[in-house]
Amino acid sequence: MTTRFNPAAWARLFTPTRRQFLQTASAAAATALVMPAGARKANAFAYEPYPRDDDLETVVTSCAHNCGSRHMLVAHKKGDVIVRLSTDNGTYQGDAYGTDTEEKPQLRACLRGRSYRSRLYSPERLLYPMKRVGKRGEGKFKRVSWDQALTEIAERMVYLRDKYGPQALLDQSYAGASYGVLHKSDQIEGLLGRFLGMFGCRTSSWSVPSYQGTTFSSRMTFGTIEDGNEDDAYAHSKLIIMWGWNPAYTFHGGNTFYYMRMAKQRGCKFVLIDPQYTDSAAAYDAWWIPIRPNTDAAMMAGMAYHIWDNGWHDQGFIDRFVQGMDPGTTPNWAYQRGHESFKEYILGTNDGVPKTPEWAAEICGVKADDIRKLAEMYATTKPAALKASWAPGRNAYGEQYNRMAAALQAMTGNIGILGGCAEGVGKAWHSEAVAYPYDQYANVWYASIKSDRWAHIVLNYPNVTRQEAGLWPRSDQFDGVVPNIRGIFWQGSDWFNQLTNINKEIAAIRKLDEQGEGESLLVCSDSTITPTGIWADYLLPIATHFERHDVALPWYKGHYYIHRPKVIEPLGESKTDFQVYTELAWRLGFGPAYNPKAARDYFDNPDATDEAYLVDWWHKVQEHQHVEWSWEEFKKRGVYKFILSQPHVAFRAQIEQGLPFQTPSGKIEILSSQLAQIDDWSRTQYGYEIPAIPKWIEPWESLNHPLTATYPFHLISPHPRWRTHSIFNNIPWLRETFSQETTMNAADAKRMGIKHGDIVELWNDRGRVVTPVYVTERCMPGVLVLHEGAWMDLDKDGVDRAGNPDFLTKDDPSPAGAFAYNTVLCNIRKTDLHHRPGWDQLATARSHVFRRDQ
Repeated sequence: MTTRFNPAAWARLFTPTRRQFLQTASAAAATALVMPAGARKANAFAYEPYPRDDDLETVVTSCAHNCGSRHMLVAHKKGDVIVRLSTDNGTYQGDAYGTDTEEKPQLRACLRGRSYRSRLYSPERLLYPMKRVGKRGEGKFKRVSWDQALTEIAERMVYLRDKYGPQALLDQSYAGASYGVLHKSDQIEGLLGRFLGMFGCRTSSWSVPSYQGTTFSSRMTFGTIEDGNEDDAYAHSKLIIMWGWNPAYTFHGGNTFYYMRMAKQRGCKFVLIDPQYTDSAAAYDAWWIPIRPNTDAAMMAGMAYHIWDNGWHDQGFIDRFVQGMDPGTTPNWAYQRGHESFKEYILGTNDGVPKTPEWAAEICGVKADDIRKLAEMYATTKPAALKASWAPGRNAYGEQYNRMAAALQAMTGNIGILGGCAEGVGKAWHSEAVAYPYDQYANVWYASIKSDRWAHIVLNYPNVTRQEAGLWPRSDQFDGVVPNIRGIFWQGSDWFNQLTNINKEIAAIRKLDEQGEGESLLVCSDSTITPTGIWADYLLPIATHFERHDVALPWYKGHYYIHRPKVIEPLGESKTDFQVYTELAWRLGFGPAYNPKAARDYFDNPDATDEAYLVDWWHKVQEHQHVEWSWEEFKKRGVYKFILSQPHVAFRAQIEQGLPFQTPSGKIEILSSQLAQIDDWSRTQYGYEIPAIPKWIEPWESLNHPLTATYPFHLISPHPRWRTHSIFNNIPWLRETFSQETTMNAADAKRMGIKHGDIVELWNDRGRVVTPVYVTERCMPGVLVLHEGAWMDLDKDGVDRAGNPDFLTKDDPSPAGAFAYNTVLCNIRKTDLHHRPGWDQLATARSHVFRRDQ
């Protein structure tokens, strides 16, 4: 058997470790001390000189990870090896070097994108199909052929479908690092979902971990998730409220920081509402308002009260464009069904509890005077952007925070105007549809559950209610039928590492094993060995975006396309997801229907077929979006940046031209027509009642809860700058720069005898994790911060030594689907347990060098 050249293995063989380098250097120094006089100096060079730019081929491509943006990468390669990566310098659309304008800014990659070469040639790179030979989760696999892996998978799929029904296989695909025109992995229009739907056996998931509460709010309020401005609109704001938003770490457009800086230079004021003082607050000199986690809706209600109390609301805007804001805009049918307007709730007309700033202050821990001050700033500064980020919506009843934010945006008239903001989800400029024929079996499923309830279903089947499962209603015999899950496909996702309550997931996986040999199937398709893959039966090596042909789409914002050619041939025996599912479809009898343009040899020769799909897509772009470049010109240039006639502002047409909103009433629905008319909540995917207007609902864990007697700290797990969820966790460069550590308030640490750099244990009744501690004044008392996405690393007692916060999170269903990642109480103490910074033991975090012990 012939094994193809592996540049990663070659690099590891000839690249010394840090220890080897130091040992060699010490030996050389010692030798120099005893070298005889007159000895000739060696002229040999141990390694081939680093290639110069003139020796390299330059190829424009992009990053591909699910970070909230999509930037240009420029691959510099020698032969079939990428030597280094750079990024946009202004020249690739025919402009001069350094061109970077408000109209056409550069699409410069961040730290994560620039480190992608380390991921491509990572020691964890998966190069061959692997089959599990050890116990589940033990990490023991053997190499097998593609034929054996796909034959066994196909046979098991047929067996499980025929024995356990069309709900037996769970689709856990997600956006991961596979987001493009052709190679796409998500639950709605992705490759795996279409494959399992056509196979006739698929349980899907309807809730998105990042922003399901926000999605619910946007759809109920505006009728669409396309409620975002393009980021150039921020440059025209006079006030930007970053509510739970840290754009220095998480930006949702190609050039967020560019336009935020421009706003600052033009005199815009910034406010941050967040439990921690972030880098964004420092960068923009923002007024920091610390807030207790999961209490944001209460603070917003207090702001609404103060705005009404002073008559700062925009009554003309409310009367024209809003339903349910006050009695005058609330339809009679809603009153007849026992509902009230938002203003009546805020004033306490019916419940006798006015939602004053003082009322809110008791809940959220923000001074009433600060609530009043912020309310006045927002209501009297025009235009003002209240950017309600996703993070506070990742809480129990998180949708109420987003709906409350929409109410504030509407009552101040800051929707549909340049410099204002209606953002919940924030999807903005609309890119062209995908090339693949997704109209057939695009999203066929036989059960759709709330994503993080799969483990609960497996552990408790068949004694599971539709409310517990979060079952989406159907109009056939499968309505209300809880799936008997026997198999899981992971594609473009590391969900086993990323969903809530990991210990519950581990118990569920082990229960699947108890069903008997051959009665379950776990398949992980990825380019690297991940924590999820460790628990799989089969590991399928997937080509990275450098090793397949595609076009990069902007991610929710950004008006551009980036050509993504096959820069190098796939390493090892890697194949694309499209190749894998096409081949499986042929073996299962529906190959031509699944991939109509492909011949039977697509598994070995995909290039011409992929090109044909992309050419068809480009023709749609030319027709619908009036692009004059030919496909060949686009491939040559590498990037096409649209120049808009004016900044894209969500709902500008509704406000300026009177077009209706996409809601039942045609207005902004602060009182939701859909929610207000539901009679039987048990027959909805929500399962439990959701108020028709935004309200403050007490979460199941918070600093106001009696449970603080046992677990006195509220843990939040924001997105890190140095990972995209769990992607890039195995990159030594990034781990050397940023530590996985628990951030703790200095006063709390002093009281508990904890010093900066100590190893601490965080625990509750769901799990235990170990990390170093970072002591600072930049986090409010009573709150701990531990960034999500660390690759789990369990010791013999089940303690996670890597510091993954999802061992502490709870998987209880929040009705609208919000994931309660940030609704966590826990305790903390110094520990003698061992912390491991990552699977690569050579990488050590050095950020502590630049910090002073507290």
